[in-house]
Amino acid sequence: MTYTYLLDLKKEADVPQRGIISRTLYDDEKVKVVLFAFDAAQELSEHTSTMPAIIEVLDGNAEITLGSEQKEAKPGTWIYMPPNLPHRILAKSELRILLTLIKAHLESGG
Repeated sequence: MTYTYLLDLKKEADVPQRGIISRTLYDDEKVKVVLFAFDAAQELSEHTSTMPAIIEVLDGNAEITLGSEQKEAKPGTWIYMPPNLPHRILAKSELRILLTLIKAHLESGG
């Protein structure tokens, strides 16, 4: 059995000047985890995902649009997004977020 161990997520992606970078930390048939780093004022324009997704803000501040609602985000903010929810992210400062895409749902039952 293998595992992935990262001591400090913030050190896994340096904030670029005037840009956005992403680094895939884990990817298998059930889940994909991506670390994003944004310079201040950078934006991921509105888009959707066919998979459920979770955003965790690691550091920095952002304005996140979820459907038609604008929300403030700061370190510790946690967001679950169902499939096909339009969303966008505007970094108000240097920003790091962790995105988890849920590819496969676990079957429930006893």
